[in-house]
Amino acid sequence: MRAAVCHSYGPPDVVQLEDVPSPTVAAGEVRVRVAAAAVNFPDVLVVANEYQVKVATPFVPGSEFAGVVDAVGDGVTDLAAGDRVFGTVLVGAFAEAVAVPSASVTPVPDGVDDDVAAAFGVAHRTAYHVLRSVARLQPGEELIVLGAGGGVGLAAVQLGSILGASVTAVASSTEKLDAAASNGARVLVNHQASDLRQALREAVPGGADVVVDPVGGQLAEPALRSLRWGGRFVTVGYASGIIPRIPLNLVLLKGVHVLGFEFRGFATNAPDEVRRNEDELLQLLASHRAAPHIGARFALDDVVAAMRFVADGRAIGKVVLDIEGGPARA
Repeated sequence: MRAAVCHSYGPPDVVQLEDVPSPTVAAGEVRVRVAAAAVNFPDVLVVANEYQVKVATPFVPGSEFAGVVDAVGDGVTDLAAGDRVFGTVLVGAFAEAVAVPSASVTPVPDGVDDDVAAAFGVAHRTAYHVLRSVARLQPGEELIVLGAGGGVGLAAVQLGSILGASVTAVASSTEKLDAAASNGARVLVNHQASDLRQALREAVPGGADVVVDPVGGQLAEPALRSLRWGGRFVTVGYASGIIPRIPLNLVLLKGVHVLGFEFRGFATNAPDEVRRNEDELLQLLASHRAAPHIGARFALDDVVAAMRFVADGRAIGKVVLDIEGGPARA
């Protein structure tokens, strides 16, 4: 089979497309013939050896996929060859086949295409856990989303609107803000064209209830300042490459709550909430109320270009690799 392989750490250019043996299926696993995979910023970090979890080389990058089960291991009774599934892994998705524990895949709902399913898992699950369980977002609250044109940011805009919040989207271009508007944002702020602190003061004069920040860097402090007394600031990641330094006197004076979300820790420590949230989210996907914005598509042959596209911050929503030459239609 063909697969993207990382033999040494570095920028996306170190990844090479190669012919490799198809993965074998161990007990408790399924092998999935991959139809589509999504490219995420953490995939770039794993290849650069800058992610919080280190992966020994050589490895196949890629963390989310959708396709058809073509083999099942001993002990797997709830899936069979021919089932359409989607799932997430740390690495392995940028290939024509991947072997994963059966518990890490979910049946694709009827009527949902493979590209949509592949692009749904990481960003929408992150955003929903953040909004539903960490921020405890309520209908009618004011929500500010930084990085609103990216995968997690745009998912947070969409899901925040579905949950009944009034959403202010902050992004770096008109194109990204247009995507945020089409996903439910009420107010649009281009932080490249305005003073963010003043723009947020004007956008939400009474103060925001929640800020979701997957960006970090220079955007974090002005966004925190925009919170009302007792508001919630959730740090999700640092796509800017800079971990912000927040003056704690602001936290003290404003009485705000600074919260963090990291997927593995949340899944380990809040399993009941994970199950509830993912059941709710799957219902939103199946009913077509929630779906990823796919801003760009690449063939597997162009996996390096796709990863560069994400690394350079050009992606709007999700970037999809069409592994089989195009998404399957349900």
